[in-house]
Amino acid sequence: YCAIATASMLHLLTDELVDGIPQHIAACQRWDGGIASEPGSESHGGYTYCGLAALTILGQAQHLNLHRLLDWACHRQMSVEGGFQGRTNKLVDSCYSFWLGGILPVVHEALRQCGEYVPPSHYWISPMALQFYVFLCCQDPRGLLRDKPGKPPDFYHTAYALSGTSLSQHGPSGRQEVTGHPDNRLAPTDRFYNVRFDKVRMARDFFAAQPPFTTAEGHKGREGAGVTAYHEMLTLAESSSVGGGGVEDGRVEEIIDSRGTS
Repeated sequence: YCAIATASMLHLLTDELVDGIPQHIAACQRWDGGIASEPGSESHGGYTYCGLAALTILGQAQHLNLHRLLDWACHRQMSVEGGFQGRTNKLVDSCYSFWLGGILPVVHEALRQCGEYVPPSHYWISPMALQFYVFLCCQDPRGLLRDKPGKPPDFYHTAYALSGTSLSQHGPSGRQEVTGHPDNRLAPTDRFYNVRFDKVRMARDFFAAQPPFTTAEGHKGREGAGVTAYHEMLTLAESSSVGGGGVEDGRVEEIIDSRGTS
């Protein structure tokens, strides 16, 4: 995932670089739908996000059983706590707000690109329950966020708890669901790269204006096909928005999902 995401952001993807990757990731998908670190190991939220995101960036998510993956991911949100567990029969952990919560927007886009129906108003989970867990159970009086009550706060859990919270707040169809005060609203983060969405757009504009990376054999580097398709649909949504005045940064990523399923 790190190699694919970085190469896609820098427009360095080549056929040689990605050769065999879809087949390897597909071999790591387990019977329950999740993805493991290697064939035969246990399904894990972090590996599932990374495997799914890598293939969706490449436009190759059809190599996975997306419906079984979706079922597995949805069942990782705990009905009492509201947060996510990273593996079956494990405790809730705030970092999986992103590693599991981030799977849902990615599989939503993967299914859309495969020509399947996706719900226009939600990502199959309860965003408010997740936010209640992060805001009420994981904030430490000393600052930062923690895994769960009783654990010390740290930068890792702070980063991924906030990233997952951001994705939960900005749903499809431009819908925003923010728990508590409106100031709890976070800037939207990109579902593929977990970088602020406005920064991703700036980077895409920058690299699009540069001469393409070319290998010694003459192969040109490129962005992932799935990312390109996603942003082409975003552009279409912006151009067709009411009044033709475009869409504000806080909504541009969300408006496309319902438009793209018609």
